[in-house]
Amino acid sequence: MNSVWTEKYRPSTFAEVIGQDLILERVSALTKQKNIPNLLFAGPSGVGKTSLILAAAKELYGDNWKENVMSTNASDERGIDHVRYAVKDFSRTKPIGNAQFKLCILDEADALTKEAQQALRRTMEIYSDNVRFCLIANFSSKIIEPIQSRCTVFRFKSLDENAMAKIIEVITQKEKLIMDKKAIEAIVNIADGDVRKAINVLQTSASLNKKITDELVYNIENAVKPREIKELLMLSLQGEFTKSRDKLLDSMLKHGLSGLDVLKQIQKEILNLEISDKDKAKLIELCGEIEFRLVEGSDEYIQLEALLASFCLIGK
Repeated sequence: MNSVWTEKYRPSTFAEVIGQDLILERVSALTKQKNIPNLLFAGPSGVGKTSLILAAAKELYGDNWKENVMSTNASDERGIDHVRYAVKDFSRTKPIGNAQFKLCILDEADALTKEAQQALRRTMEIYSDNVRFCLIANFSSKIIEPIQSRCTVFRFKSLDENAMAKIIEVITQKEKLIMDKKAIEAIVNIADGDVRKAINVLQTSASLNKKITDELVYNIENAVKPREIKELLMLSLQGEFTKSRDKLLDSMLKHGLSGLDVLKQIQKEILNLEISDKDKAKLIELCGEIEFRLVEGSDEYIQLEALLASFCLIGK
């Protein structure tokens, strides 16, 4: 329990990577050829981008992988000097052992300034025989086009519920925890496709009790249960404005949630309501309008009450 589980359970081989089957198949095929191109991994946080390239590095270099790999987080060093000196110095040296090239991993590459990206483009050109680059980003649109054109782009998706549940079950067995199906569903619901967040929630829960329940998970994360959100939505659609308002305020105060947190959970639960697609579209549109007002600084209680009032009118 003393170690950080996100690192403890980071996949170290291709066989341990879960949930990105198509990308895994392509990257493993390139790795077996021992001649990977420059890569751009784009996608949401916590879906296995860094884990996959580290697994590829270990497959490529074996015991010498640390000597032939440079891994840096561009959100810490995002200026042009980092590319000109640290990255360039690494790129100009020969690989160790029988490796044909070295590997430079730039995590959070979309945080690099435009000037740094231009310098990186030039480095990629000059030292193409000596080093391969893997840029990891949440948003590929923030990477300049000249770099994108020099890379093979892989777009990662959020992990589905089955993949998330499988990862949680593996960790549960290794840590000898007791979990029921509802607890796993609770963690999957809170994590929303982010494995890193799911593991953090699991570790926090396990530090309090070896027997993990959905009640424990929601209490730790201060999250409202989907059932509670569904109840207040049904009350509002039935025209019970006062009851739905009281339930909303009770949930916000009990769990200490912000207006945006509640709004995100409402938006997610709308899709599970047994109403027509036309009504769902109207409700989602209203959520978007309220979200804009909250971001602009409007009072969250008034805006959420206005949202429920609108739901009541649509329900009637």
